[in-house]
Amino acid sequence: MTEQQSPLRRFWVEFQENRFAVVALVVVVVMALLAFFAPYVVPQDPYDLENLSLLDARRPPGFVGSGGYSHLLGTDPQGRDLLSAILYGLRISILIGLAAGVVALALGTTVGIAAAYVGGRLETVLMRIVDLQLSFPAILLALVLVALLGQGKGQLITALVAAQYAYFARTAYGAAKGERRKDYIEAALATPLSGRQVAFRHLLPNCLPPLIVVATVQIANAISLEATLSFLGLGLPVTEPSLGMLISNGFPYMMSGRYWISVYPGIALIILIVAINMVGDQIRDQFNPRLRK
Repeated sequence: MTEQQSPLRRFWVEFQENRFAVVALVVVVVMALLAFFAPYVVPQDPYDLENLSLLDARRPPGFVGSGGYSHLLGTDPQGRDLLSAILYGLRISILIGLAAGVVALALGTTVGIAAAYVGGRLETVLMRIVDLQLSFPAILLALVLVALLGQGKGQLITALVAAQYAYFARTAYGAAKGERRKDYIEAALATPLSGRQVAFRHLLPNCLPPLIVVATVQIANAISLEATLSFLGLGLPVTEPSLGMLISNGFPYMMSGRYWISVYPGIALIILIVAINMVGDQIRDQFNPRLRK
């Protein structure tokens, strides 16, 4: 008699059937570990402006700088070691993406669940606001909000949350609307439980699968949005170089042959976003059996 597997164990076994998704997950984990342990891995702190030398600026990969170590990926226009700057930039991108994704998930889920559970005028008002926001591109909303709020991590996360929470709200509302009509909700309403307890103890857990899928995609989108805003000069300050800012710094030198300043940060950004999306696609397929191949 075989031992019954837990849902998490069964999910992991099915996940392993897609080798590309497993490789993508490994890539995401490795990049995250390198980013978070960057101070112990890289030879230079790119935020320490006192240790930067303009004599080392725009040097090609393999150049041995004034610090006595080899710049494996070259240096940027400020003399930063590009490998160090990329790993620090990855840490910023991942932290901002996770923070914006988690806050947007919490806010959007609350709005969607409340609209589906309460119904009536509240449902109409909330979902019309969500639909109105979804009619505008997220990048446009983020640009406007960052321009109004100014530069900084807190302001950037706030802008990304405001631009993305509507996706979670619409997903939570669609899932909760279907669950709201089921018998177990009516049975829970017949007990002394409060409306909030019914909504978040009974209704919410059954709406989580599609929300997890959307969260994976939106984290990748938040990283992409942050890089776009930084590329345009509206993201983080110049003292905290993100991947988008590194790409922007090297853009004027592309035609002069100093390709590495923009290309290597761009490759790191593409690999991270593609890997996260591949993991999200596999999670989506597992939560929706009709999409399995």
